[in-house]
Amino acid sequence: MSLHLHNTLSGKLEEFRPQEEKLVRMYSCGPTVYDYGHIGNFRTFVAVDLLRRFLRQTGYQLQHVMNITDVDDKIIRNAAAQGVGVREYTEKYEKAFFEDSAMLGLEHPERIARATEHIQQMAKFIAELEKKGYAYRTEDGSFYYRIAKFPAYGKLSKKDFAGMEVGARVDVDEYEKDDARDFALWKSPKAGEAHWETSIGSGRPGWHIECSVMAMEYLGSTLDVHAGGEDLIFPHHENEIAQSEALSGKVFSRLWFHVRFLLVEGQKMSKSLGNFFTLRDLILKGHKPSSIRYLLTSVPYRKQLNFTFDGLRQAAASVERLRQFRERLEKGSWHTDATAAMAGLAQATEERFTAALEDDLNTAEALGAIFEMLRQANAAADQGELRQQDASRLLQVLRKFDEVFDVLSDGDAKSMRFVAEWAKANGREISRELSLQLREQAIPDAEIEALIAERNAAKHSRDFRRADAIRQQLAEKGILLEDTKHGVRWKRK
Repeated sequence: MSLHLHNTLSGKLEEFRPQEEKLVRMYSCGPTVYDYGHIGNFRTFVAVDLLRRFLRQTGYQLQHVMNITDVDDKIIRNAAAQGVGVREYTEKYEKAFFEDSAMLGLEHPERIARATEHIQQMAKFIAELEKKGYAYRTEDGSFYYRIAKFPAYGKLSKKDFAGMEVGARVDVDEYEKDDARDFALWKSPKAGEAHWETSIGSGRPGWHIECSVMAMEYLGSTLDVHAGGEDLIFPHHENEIAQSEALSGKVFSRLWFHVRFLLVEGQKMSKSLGNFFTLRDLILKGHKPSSIRYLLTSVPYRKQLNFTFDGLRQAAASVERLRQFRERLEKGSWHTDATAAMAGLAQATEERFTAALEDDLNTAEALGAIFEMLRQANAAADQGELRQQDASRLLQVLRKFDEVFDVLSDGDAKSMRFVAEWAKANGREISRELSLQLREQAIPDAEIEALIAERNAAKHSRDFRRADAIRQQLAEKGILLEDTKHGVRWKRK
């Protein structure tokens, strides 16, 4: 079987075939950096990360571009209200986004493209659209896209605009235009607002133009995949298609990959309901990045995820089971031969895992395959039927799993310390659990092993007071020791 993904444009599951056999040109919509990222945002970013990891695992090279929207109406208003420039305002939120991404194990795209670094290219793009008759200038110097000129408008969102009367509300803005259905490409400046001087005059870009410009500049006229949250299907991605295909005359993206919203405790996430959580809120409560990532990937990306704190605790327990299984395989004392049953289990698990992800990234089925392997292998080990070569082969499958899911270790410790420092600076409370995690991460594995060796030596010389002191020292740093007949095992809480 080969990779099949749901294409929002066709509404069907399609075999994934990039334009070049082993090269994927992918564009994903990144954050608008006016605030800290919430868990709904990160469900999309994690799903895109899982897609790119699986593509690479199956032999593809990636040219992945993600934009940073660092200029829009809200950013401009907020920056003006605080009396700072746009870059100064957005810089801290962009920095926070990459810290949060590191904690969740999100891979860095091959290129990050900031809107403010492509203003002149946007102006040139708009000028070309005007020459072709798809854009027009209003008296105040703004530019709009003429939807009536593009008959295919609505093909992504499946909305019918053909019979919509002039004056119907499609895209809200504050400028005069020929047709209420048209959307802004360029906005003339207001007094005191940030603006740029360009070949088409003074102003600032509309929201949609940046992605068309940056995607085509770095990836060409036609993309293999365009990814984002389902909230972007209309109007953002619909408008990208209209702009891009009007200019190039070519299909803008061969496949559109959209991630469903999530609910929180069964309700739509809302500040007014008190169920709105940034990633930082969860980290400060002591929830590990690995648990959050696991929960976000546990339900396939096209199905709605109900994010609950009970589910987050269950995710933490599942991650811990996986880690204990890995530790058992790595540190167990096994006979050196192999068994046909375990070799067959490893092969079957790997095949089932891959087939699940090839089926539109069915993460639930992929996780089911791994946990069935865990169950059968643990049962075999309990009965003395697992061998050294079996353990090595099972570990290979587990490594392949973690290349995609990335939950067997926790996120970037440096970023977690940044969040702790940010919390202190902003008067936010740090949970005991987070404090303990930071202490755990402060002690490297080599130091733990050295203390265990010292403890073993102390026990051998019957210095039990020193041995107990070392156990307590490690416990205070979140390191638990277990004395077994095969030696000392240790784990982080």
